[in-house]
Amino acid sequence: MKKQIVILDTETLGGDLDLSVLKRFGDVTGYTTTTTDETLDRIQKAHIVISNKVVLTEEMMQQCPVLELICIAATGMNNVDLEAAEKLGIVVKNVSGYSTHSVVQHTFAILFYLLEHLKYYDNVVQSSLWTISGLFTDVSRPFHEISGKKWGIIGMGTIGQEIAKVATAFGAHVSYYSTSGENSDQPYIQQPLDLLLSTSDIISIHAPLTDKTYGLINETNLPLLKEKAILLNLGRGGIINETDLAYELDRREIYAGLDVLEKEPVEADNRLMQISHKERLLITPHIAWTSIEAREKLLEGIVENIKQFLKATPV
Repeated sequence: MKKQIVILDTETLGGDLDLSVLKRFGDVTGYTTTTTDETLDRIQKAHIVISNKVVLTEEMMQQCPVLELICIAATGMNNVDLEAAEKLGIVVKNVSGYSTHSVVQHTFAILFYLLEHLKYYDNVVQSSLWTISGLFTDVSRPFHEISGKKWGIIGMGTIGQEIAKVATAFGAHVSYYSTSGENSDQPYIQQPLDLLLSTSDIISIHAPLTDKTYGLINETNLPLLKEKAILLNLGRGGIINETDLAYELDRREIYAGLDVLEKEPVEADNRLMQISHKERLLITPHIAWTSIEAREKLLEGIVENIKQFLKATPV
């Protein structure tokens, strides 16, 4: 009997990704998006379910008698009740490491946009202000170099380590804060969080969302940031208290670049959408992981997970 494979949120993978490669494993049904109310009906007869962010609960899995494998199209596995899956004999596989280069690149893209005031300078040219100035250059919004600056990294996992290498190549002095408290063997200075926040010119977050990191950056420590410091979150939404950050961005000249928010997509009443000093903030819609190459690697990882599962499972 052919395996029934269901993809719950193909739109998150991008329309340019060729998912037909999955047909070698069985009959594939893909849905662009899936709501909570639609999930059970769509997975009930599936042998293999592929989900990026659609939540799969114990109650749902209990009603899926032939479900054997859940492939998470991501690294994070918090959208599946893993304990329940194990109890029900359902294998859950994720894909790790596929987006490291993409996230590192996007981190620097956001940094350069803020550091060099690129929105401002683009407007200077597009509005013809440069044309009528009569000057060959414009130094009305000075910017600094990365070289010689202090870069603090929160979360020194695989991505954090790659950020450290690139930052060092630019001449930055790197230090880090271990969110787990266990990572102390890196060739960089390890610092307590408050010291890192108060001494760094650039701070980038590359940590998972856990009980220890939720609300880690908030009204008690945001005031520690240096004037004109740049805070970047490429980890998970919820690590920064967004209301507290919005207040601090309006209170003084600091900058923030965020690719992740606590609730995505951003809600209209999010305080960050209402700040007065909009030039101090850049938000991108959770795209750091989405380079073409990263999504191709992700699909390759899903294919490999299915292949290995089927090889290890008796027919």
